Amino acid sequence: MGELVDVNGTEIWVESRGEGPTVLLIAGLGDPAEAWQAQMDGLSGRYRLIAYDNRGTGRTPLRDEQLSLAVMADDAMGILKALDVENAHVASFSGGSMVAQELALRHPEFVRSLVLVSTWAREDTYLASVIRFWRWLATEAPDAQAMLEAFLLWIYTPRAHNDGTVERIIHEMLQSPHPQSPEDFQRQLEAFTGNDTLERLSRIAAPTLVLAGDLDIVTPPRFGRVVAEEIPGAAFEVLKGEAHRPFQESPEAFNARVDAFWQATDG
Repeated sequence: MGELVDVNGTEIWVESRGEGPTVLLIAGLGDPAEAWQAQMDGLSGRYRLIAYDNRGTGRTPLRDEQLSLAVMADDAMGILKALDVENAHVASFSGGSMVAQELALRHPEFVRSLVLVSTWAREDTYLASVIRFWRWLATEAPDAQAMLEAFLLWIYTPRAHNDGTVERIIHEMLQSPHPQSPEDFQRQLEAFTGNDTLERLSRIAAPTLVLAGDLDIVTPPRFGRVVAEEIPGAAFEVLKGEAHRPFQESPEAFNARVDAFWQATDG
């Protein structure tokens, strides 16, 4: 079930399904709420899952306001508040994991636990170069299909490209009634760029699980390892044979892992 929720003066598209402990799902660059479809389908029998369109994605507009991690973290908190959620398990991915880190730092009372997938705390020269390429690609690709074909080379495993999964995803994205504009892609990318949470991560008290794919060429495991080392008590796991989006490529294994983590957290 989806609805527009007024958060900080912006109507944000929010989808909610299931009953039980609340889980807030924070998507990454360019991803609407549907990015978490496999989790909404697979975990709603045990949890109340909330997914949403970040500003500039899907059905949520990105107006002239400055977009930043702080704004996006306040949006996440505002969604929970608007839905009368006292606190939630937070699962997040890539740029969304940076939002989740900021949420845990700015509004710790709302965060029951953290799952950070394909995350980082501080860009190195390599990641900064990837981001510059994506920014160039958004405006220089001849059309949306060419842009997606190049962009998704960085995101999915070779098996997903070889077995037709990526081709299907591109087709679905091109058919979306709510495509992201190149301008919104770039503005969202800028909000995820140049941030540095490394020196603040020790302030996060929520139980935390950091997951990284060993085939991830965007945020290789070294990034997640640093995050886990800085968050007190955080667990760090490398997922063999996975790339940047393990929650989409291997949803059953991913769902089982986060379910076990949340059950252990709830005691």
